[in-house]
Amino acid sequence: MAFFQYMGPLGTFTNQPAVDGGTAARMASPPPGPIGTSDARQDFETAFDFLQAEISNAGAIAAMDGAARAQYDRLLREFRNDLLDRVNKGQITWREAAQQARHMRDDVMQVLRQRSTPVGRALAEALKPQSPTLNALIARKTVELFGREADFTRLSLAQRHQVYAAIVESAGKSNPRITARMRTVSRAGRGLLVLSLALSVYTVATAEDKAAAVVHEGAITGAGIAGGLAGGALAGLACGPGAPVCVTVGAFIGGATAALGVDFFWSD
Repeated sequence: MAFFQYMGPLGTFTNQPAVDGGTAARMASPPPGPIGTSDARQDFETAFDFLQAEISNAGAIAAMDGAARAQYDRLLREFRNDLLDRVNKGQITWREAAQQARHMRDDVMQVLRQRSTPVGRALAEALKPQSPTLNALIARKTVELFGREADFTRLSLAQRHQVYAAIVESAGKSNPRITARMRTVSRAGRGLLVLSLALSVYTVATAEDKAAAVVHEGAITGAGIAGGLAGGALAGLACGPGAPVCVTVGAFIGGATAALGVDFFWSD
């Protein structure tokens, strides 16, 4: 194999590598400089984008489901108050109010489940797959008000009205423990969104091309949220209703996949 030589006057250059006398390696040493300026930096930026997308994904899911739960509580109270007002005005009977209260609660629950994220919907279905029938509610409230030996058919008219009123009252209340937890989750979700925004601001502020960085941050955040919702929905179809763990995993995989896809497109 022939050696190469630099072009120019003879004797000016040598094709022998310059070997540093202070090293035992008999080969040319690389010039000094920072380590990992290309691949390592790209890996770091990809990991950072992945983290930011998942923070946005988790924050959006928590905030949306917390807001849906708060709306659920508010609508239940409004419908309950309306039913009580109509009974007091003599427009409907207590039994009719109890029947409407049960249907109202089911309708509100189904509508707001559709407005929740796939994760929130799966969790709600796992906690309450279906609502009890009116007869089941009557039996439960009869026992709660008059004891285990009580029989609704043997109650007086006033006592039956008490049972119906208890059904209407309970229909206007949500589970306080779940409501408190969702309130905490909602606050945590808003905190994560603020953190994601702060990371985006830092990235844009330290970027050389700030205009391109703004577009990139928006794409990463949007992809994380949209991918999470889509991944959760697909996992819900695959795992069936009432599978919150499966849907949560699907949501995070979807968010990560979408974010990595955007980052790959951006790097190209």
